[in-house]
Amino acid sequence: MLQGTGSDVGKSLVLAGLGRALTRRGLNVRPFKPQNMSNNAAATSEGGEIGRAQALQAQACGLPPCIWMNPILLKPEPGGRAQIIFLGQRETTLSARDYQSYKAALMPRLLQAWQTWQKPIKINGKHLPAADMMLVEGAGSAAEVNLRAHDLANMGFATATQTPVILIADIDRGGVIAAIIGTWYVLPPSERALLRGYVINKFRGDVSLFAPAIDRIKAETGLDCLGIIPWFDRAAQLPAEDSMGLGKYAASASPAINAGQKLRIVVPKMPHLANFDDFDPLVAESQVEFSFIPPGTALPAPCDAIILPGSKATLADLAFLRDQGWDIDIFAHVRRGGFVLGLCGGYQMLGQSIRDPDGIEGAVGAAARGLGLLAVDTVLKSDKQVGLCQGLSLGHAVSGYEIHLGETSGEDTIRPMILPPSPDAFPDADRVAAANGGAVSLSQRVMGCYLHGILGNDGFRQAFLQNLRGDFHSTLNYAQQIEHLLDGLADHLESHLDIPQIITIAETVGNDARA
Repeated sequence: MLQGTGSDVGKSLVLAGLGRALTRRGLNVRPFKPQNMSNNAAATSEGGEIGRAQALQAQACGLPPCIWMNPILLKPEPGGRAQIIFLGQRETTLSARDYQSYKAALMPRLLQAWQTWQKPIKINGKHLPAADMMLVEGAGSAAEVNLRAHDLANMGFATATQTPVILIADIDRGGVIAAIIGTWYVLPPSERALLRGYVINKFRGDVSLFAPAIDRIKAETGLDCLGIIPWFDRAAQLPAEDSMGLGKYAASASPAINAGQKLRIVVPKMPHLANFDDFDPLVAESQVEFSFIPPGTALPAPCDAIILPGSKATLADLAFLRDQGWDIDIFAHVRRGGFVLGLCGGYQMLGQSIRDPDGIEGAVGAAARGLGLLAVDTVLKSDKQVGLCQGLSLGHAVSGYEIHLGETSGEDTIRPMILPPSPDAFPDADRVAAANGGAVSLSQRVMGCYLHGILGNDGFRQAFLQNLRGDFHSTLNYAQQIEHLLDGLADHLESHLDIPQIITIAETVGNDARA
């Protein structure tokens, strides 16, 4: 189990890289995260949702994403509440305080899921053999002793399953020696006994200068250093899950871009932004300048396209958008002939109205006027639509996933953004649903849909960008790039981690636990 001395220390990517490295050695590796908190979710073939990081880890291990990889997913909502997703399905919504008592009942169910995921299983029509290696990711910090009662995410899970723990510490943020020693000191002896070593991540400079620190950590804790991982520049090109990863999308303050230079695409950064990895393929395009625009900053004029992103709280984010004056910027952009794309919650905002009769996002009966750029209306409903989807858009096959509450209908849906899939384009159509069609305005310059991941489809993305500028050309194969990055990350870890010792730790403690 990889636990961290804090959030964003690199647990998710180290696990993905380690999973790819071990898979290349011929092991059947299964990623597992007992409890995750993120609005950056991914859909599975069972119609469930898991954390986005577990979907990337599944890819690293050559597996289809499935609900067993992340049994508990917490999706924050306004007002200090969170949706509780268990095995992919929305179970309830609780405050942070109420969730602490709810966790006690979740532990037996979590352990049952853990046992199921280790055994032979059938996922998406594919029979998987029993796991040779389980790689478990903790959440936040292992030293959060204030949350130790009924802990599901870190030492509570490790203790219940007797899983050995390796600490991941981020030297780039400073204080790494104190973080490791301090974590060890606040843990009780029974939990210290599960610690088998630590890894220093995001190192820059001369590794030899850290040698005295290794000696001091050993003297204080008895823990061995299992590797010092130098900074991996290309990690930023992999999909991020934690909102702290938004730092890679630099907000641009550059002057207007003239024709013939990079396409300029912007996204207003709203408080309840969800599924922001939708935009990674645009970041990867060398001829696109992409940026999130922070609050307090006008949307740049001119720009080639504005994209309204997914949202965990559409009504609240729509109100925030208006408070920022971004609606005025969007209207001016459209008057100049600019393009606007709405994804999921952003699609709902582009319509004429959004109604919440059952209080899904807050007050019962809440409603708001939309931006009115699409002749559609949305009604939020408690039944969440989750699943892998496919279709045809701009003349190209597209696939992705939908995770949304609400049904959208209206005049502009007679011009769907996504057409039903053809059997020739998708031979596995019996296991993947047709995407919701979305809508396109009469001018063809405003469009929206519910399909997350649509920009990861190379043909669609290039056609969309050519609509913005006819001479745009790209050879980017985004899926292939992610595979190359995962291989590069695995190579990086092979060079700097003691992987044989990590395997030995897992085998030894696993045998002791069974005995």
